[in-house]
Amino acid sequence: MKQTWLPGRDSKAVRHPANAGALRPSPDAHRPTALVLGGGIAGIAAAVGLAERGVSVTLVEREQQLGGRVRAWPVEQADGSTTTMSRGFHAFFRQYYNLRGLLRRVDPALEGLTAVDDYPLVLAGGHRDSFANVPKTPPLNMAAFVAQSPSFTAADLANIDKEAVWELLDVDFPATFSAHDGESAAAFLDRLGFPDAARHLALEVFARSFFASPDEFSAGELVGMFHSYFLGSSEGLLFDVPVDDYDTVFWAPLGRYLHRLGVEVRTGESVHALDLGADDGQVRITTGAGTLTADTVVLATDLRTTRHLVDGTASIQDDADWRGRLLETTNAPRFAVWRLWLDRRVDAERPAFLGTSGYGPMDNITVLERFEAGARRWSDEHEASVVEVHAYALQPEDGDDDQVRATLRAELARVYPETADAQVVADAWLVEDDCPLVGTSPWLRRPEVATPDPRLVLAGDGIRCDYPVALMERAATTGFLAANQLLAGWGLAGHDLWTVPMSTRQPALLKAKSLLDRVSA
Repeated sequence: MKQTWLPGRDSKAVRHPANAGALRPSPDAHRPTALVLGGGIAGIAAAVGLAERGVSVTLVEREQQLGGRVRAWPVEQADGSTTTMSRGFHAFFRQYYNLRGLLRRVDPALEGLTAVDDYPLVLAGGHRDSFANVPKTPPLNMAAFVAQSPSFTAADLANIDKEAVWELLDVDFPATFSAHDGESAAAFLDRLGFPDAARHLALEVFARSFFASPDEFSAGELVGMFHSYFLGSSEGLLFDVPVDDYDTVFWAPLGRYLHRLGVEVRTGESVHALDLGADDGQVRITTGAGTLTADTVVLATDLRTTRHLVDGTASIQDDADWRGRLLETTNAPRFAVWRLWLDRRVDAERPAFLGTSGYGPMDNITVLERFEAGARRWSDEHEASVVEVHAYALQPEDGDDDQVRATLRAELARVYPETADAQVVADAWLVEDDCPLVGTSPWLRRPEVATPDPRLVLAGDGIRCDYPVALMERAATTGFLAANQLLAGWGLAGHDLWTVPMSTRQPALLKAKSLLDRVSA
């Protein structure tokens, strides 16, 4: 049957059919039960996927709000007013089909998202790049980017390693992930002969969005990102952002949706222990409020918490190699988010989001009133701006928190000089180190959704996935995959998933090769 519905504009988006089965448990059969630990994107997706098939679900989240590393929470200002804080800016790319499918449960038309017209990238002492006028369809997007970019010119193509470049252009997932085992993004770019300016702007900025420096970040993941956002998809390079804070727009509505599905959502409750060895075959968790029991459990916590819970668990179906692979995972360096409520507005022409490179540890600047309703109300009331600066992968040489703040303040003024004399009316400072490191270790050593114990599944952006997905989309995708794994064991239908093409489009590849050959000649 001809495919008629698509999750986006790309006619070559790939549907991954789920396991077949009943849509609900039989009325006279035992109703399956599941515990979902972690209320971030992965945990919400898993809980939704299970509850929509009639599974009795309890979701436990240690914070007061859902959303995990994309949550938002209230902050009281000195004047008694309430604003919000989050863990930083997140881009909702149009290729995030499964995340968008989750959000459509509460916002079918995705009216809670608004398009960002551009996200310019600026290199200290160098060029500024823009994606606003880059076509969406490959290989035209690559040709147009080379034609208009000051940091990657046609002349630079002559210095590109002709063999290495095909590792960017000729991909096949998941094999491509393993093909770069042991190689960092920095080493791959060295081997490729990528021009320095383009290296900083076009790729390193994105690599650091994984909260790692390029010499720690996986080359396979970098190639996957290039495929997903550039040559493998015609969804384009621009993205959307929520029209207000994350909790107001998506997570609180999804919490209410879970409640309507019968899910017990327990926020503000930490999990201390996981027990898979009970004689009755049940899974038990211990929280600050007591003990919870179910048939199965989805571990959708951050990897540090997952490692802690698994390390302390005596499983009746233990597997030393699997446990070792999970305990080998590491966290990325700490990152900082600094939200500043200033006493004046930044210049009107400033973009909503600016990526930066070469400005110390500062990776980007966000002007929140450009898109977030709450920030815009505060901005209008005070005739001032709400500005956020991010440092994605802090290194020891960046110093302590006071030194990092001083550097970020100076670099903000260097990029936006009108902020140099601005007074900070209020600020919120956050430093965390709980993001997974997508490093150079063998791809097949990374823990996947399935575990040796059929009662336990994993989910999150640090969990291995065969699909070319990353960050929030990997979290949503593995959440649904975790639900599908458990549903299949009960004979219940899973949920179809979507991705960009799993391999390079051959017509596009041939055109790209022809373009490169002509320019090089």
